[in-house]
Amino acid sequence: FKEFEIKRAYLGYSYTIDDRFSTKITFDVGSNSAGSEYTAFLKIASLKWKASDNLTLNLGMVGTKNFKFMEKTWGKRYIEKSAQDKYKWANSADAGVTADYKISDNLSLDAQILNGEGYKNVQSSNGLFRGGVGLTYSLGDNLKCRLHQDMIPRSSYDDMSVTQTISTAAIAYSTESLTIGAEGDMMKNVNNVKDTEQNLLSIYGSYNISDNYTVFARYDDASETDQEGSYTIYGIERQMAKGVTVAINMQSWTDAAEGSEAESTLFLNLEYKF
Repeated sequence: FKEFEIKRAYLGYSYTIDDRFSTKITFDVGSNSAGSEYTAFLKIASLKWKASDNLTLNLGMVGTKNFKFMEKTWGKRYIEKSAQDKYKWANSADAGVTADYKISDNLSLDAQILNGEGYKNVQSSNGLFRGGVGLTYSLGDNLKCRLHQDMIPRSSYDDMSVTQTISTAAIAYSTESLTIGAEGDMMKNVNNVKDTEQNLLSIYGSYNISDNYTVFARYDDASETDQEGSYTIYGIERQMAKGVTVAINMQSWTDAAEGSEAESTLFLNLEYKF
């Protein structure tokens, strides 16, 4: 092994006030850009209001909706973030308001209005915001589909055609032992520059070979993004005890340039939560 490293730790607390209101606070402690010290950020500080049987609102520093679908289905954030998070297309938390509305047993709608800078940055003075709306459809207990539209206007509103948009389509199939998922993302007017476009694709899956062992794999095509490459991960995971999971995996990055060779690294990841 090249080195031991603790990338991130979370400390949180939640409290139920009554049947309609609850609160949650979470601190994110991670290594800084220099890698030699740790910095703590307030990631979640939200008030959850169950306004009705179908409508739920979250206010404050809230978890965003952009990639929660893949993050939940992929389920291995301790090994690697979901695609939009990994390639910095969106933030996992931000200041603002989110809403979830249950249209039917199979269909739900969500929306968000956020500052747009993420939980590690304060709101800038240019008055920008980040909005989004999504639909999630469940076909029985096994198959789920999602569409999401994310929007970031530019600082001047005289030409809305330069609004940056991210269109997401995702699908996931899960049984007791098998999970397969895919997400495609298209970003237009990148950084509010007109007629620019980037595309991102992530395909992933896992299979429980026993009660304690799971094999998994993932492939990201980021060749049409700023990173210009592809990412592959495969490995095996073992649940040691409730809340304690260890995984050995190989992660590879290949530049999009013709003739580039993959850079591969063997990882041993440990997650413990309570």
